[in-house]
Amino acid sequence: MRVLVTGGAGFIGSHVVDALRARGHEPLVFDVREDPAADVRDPAAVAGALAGVDAVCHQAAMVGLGNGVADAAEYVSHNDLGTAVLLAAMAGAGVPRLVLAGSMVVYGEGRYECARHGVVRPGPRAVADLDAGRYEPLCPSCGQDLSPGLVGEDAPPDPRNVYATTKLAQEHLAAAWARSTGGSAVSLRYHNVYGPGMPRDTPYAGVASFFRSALARGEAPRVFEDGRQRRDFVHVRDVATANLAALESRNRAGALTAYNTGSGEPHTVGEMARALAAAHGGPEPVVTGGYRLGDVRHITADSARLRAELGWRPQVGFGEGMREFARAGLREA
Repeated sequence: MRVLVTGGAGFIGSHVVDALRARGHEPLVFDVREDPAADVRDPAAVAGALAGVDAVCHQAAMVGLGNGVADAAEYVSHNDLGTAVLLAAMAGAGVPRLVLAGSMVVYGEGRYECARHGVVRPGPRAVADLDAGRYEPLCPSCGQDLSPGLVGEDAPPDPRNVYATTKLAQEHLAAAWARSTGGSAVSLRYHNVYGPGMPRDTPYAGVASFFRSALARGEAPRVFEDGRQRRDFVHVRDVATANLAALESRNRAGALTAYNTGSGEPHTVGEMARALAAAHGGPEPVVTGGYRLGDVRHITADSARLRAELGWRPQVGFGEGMREFARAGLREA
């Protein structure tokens, strides 16, 4: 299969390219890092890149929490306009298969259950609560403590920041393309991806990168809130094989199918920081009590659908992955 990988020179995209090549496919990299003219928002450039292509693996995006709404136009331009240009060109070229780099951020907070009211959806956390160190969401009906659980693909979306909103819009665009053309679209809703080649701490890097970069400088990782936020840390090579599984599977024509893409092993941010520090040889993490407005408290995936329907299984365990990542090189951007 000849596969165009947008963002194929980036962190996740480069691992997808390696996995495709190892499986005998022909990946074509479309990335401004390698060619400034390879801008997914340029219709002519995208149309030229799609010649002879069987499928597209769309990894190109502006990522991270961002800066409130100050950079909203830039996020929408890169993520949504870029996706719209790509899909229009795919429709014109008759390319029938798309795998989209989705994100768990479309859910907002994860799944919570109240002992009295069952499954509930708490709203955004109040600044006053965060300032006071009250980090856990409470039941919106009775104000009691909640138990976090695994969120499934059928949970209603509730994006909490600009980046999350653009990732949800990408899915809607892809679904519209699939209905219009009869093509098949898969969104892999990545959880917290980490591993070799992750960009060092830029304004848009993930928390694993910030911790790893601090350790490389001989500094203690600085953990926000109380460090007990639950996340699903999934290794980049496992994410790459999930893309392979999605590309090689028989997906529904005329529709978009979303799959949570996580390890299935929830860990706290504090656990991750301690595991990295121990594998790197210190220093120990520092819990700051600070916070980022727009962050959610707990978000962990139920990836059973991906396992059942596509036969995918993660291969890199948390301990093994953190030991490797503690010694792996980081990229500059």
